[in-house]
Amino acid sequence: MKIVCWFALSAALVLFSNAAYSQGKTAPKDAKLYFITPHDGQRMKGGFWARFGLRNMGVTHAGDDYQNSGHHHLLIDVNEPIDSKEPIPQDKSHLHFGAGQTETFLELPPGPHTLQLVLGDAKHYPFEPPVVSEKITVRVRPAISARSK
Repeated sequence: MKIVCWFALSAALVLFSNAAYSQGKTAPKDAKLYFITPHDGQRMKGGFWARFGLRNMGVTHAGDDYQNSGHHHLLIDVNEPIDSKEPIPQDKSHLHFGAGQTETFLELPPGPHTLQLVLGDAKHYPFEPPVVSEKITVRVRPAISARSK
């Protein structure tokens, strides 16, 4: 009886520990996430539109658990990699587009900024393999009124 109980407990621990580490849904290997605008190295004055592109997967709302679909997350000036075992954070540097948006108007302070897209599943976990865009750099120029003072 002790052996059966030990085996059942061991099996349960293995199953639950694996569930904790396999959060992200599987993504097609040919999925591609990219910026339509802006382009890497682009300079802009003031606010600008960022438009997101996705190939070989679909865009849906957060919470919708459809196969091969997810929603966008925009990382602004984020240097550390996303942890595939944790949901994508939500703060001023990790913007969530859980309503299925594919564009946003950004107003960033003057200076250089990095932008990167990450596709998240229904629960905001990155896919496996991760579906991420190239990291691009944009430079925001100060408004004319700020330069003349």
